[in-house]
Amino acid sequence: MWIKLIVSMVAGFGAGVGTGLAGLSAAAVISPMLIIFLGVPAYQAIGIALASDVLASAVSAYTYGKSKNLDIKNGLVMLASILVFTMVGSFASSGVENGVMGNFSLVMTTLMGIKFIVKPVMTTKENMETKSRKRKTIESIVCGILIGLICGFVGAGGGMMMLLILTGVLGYELKTAIGTSVFNMTFTALTGAVSHFAIGGMPDLFLLGACVVFTLIFARLAARFANVSTPKVLNRALGIVLTVLGIVMIVVDKMA
Repeated sequence: MWIKLIVSMVAGFGAGVGTGLAGLSAAAVISPMLIIFLGVPAYQAIGIALASDVLASAVSAYTYGKSKNLDIKNGLVMLASILVFTMVGSFASSGVENGVMGNFSLVMTTLMGIKFIVKPVMTTKENMETKSRKRKTIESIVCGILIGLICGFVGAGGGMMMLLILTGVLGYELKTAIGTSVFNMTFTALTGAVSHFAIGGMPDLFLLGACVVFTLIFARLAARFANVSTPKVLNRALGIVLTVLGIVMIVVDKMA
């Protein structure tokens, strides 16, 4: 019991900080931790991770929204495209090896961390307002299609793909990009969690509850820190967290 609690707390810490600070999917951290250290079946581990992601992303989105760092209108447009084309990507990925899909997310997390340290996102909200509503909508649909196809094909990295495209392609200010990303992740995680539990049944309830609670607590703390930080501090913190998480999870993955 104590081992389960400790592993859940460590996994919840990594997942919560990653979610609240960067919009990272909890599945990238919790799933491999539960599989490797507790021997939880992969399907159940992913279900627990997705369930943990729902509340963590929701409370993070609320925190960002409260600070006016959330673009709900374009977020919903992008979300619709992501959900539809994730299914298309999943169908196309049926012949891809699992190792290839998992390694993509781990390497991408590390590279994104280095990117935010070396080349921080300093876009302001004023810069975001230069685009017309029509252009924003079209770009959100196109980028949602791209994210959905990649996530469905690779099977991971949804939060990272959204953050990368929101900041690098759509020109979002960093806090608004993270807020919009966790907003979308709330619904994608909910869809995935319900599907996993409906198909595979309920997992270990103690593990489920512990992971949900710890991820929620640390996501809330990380989101509050992010919303009061300056762009320079947030970029640096985001870069360090992503780089460390990426390296740690690559090591953990090699232990499997």
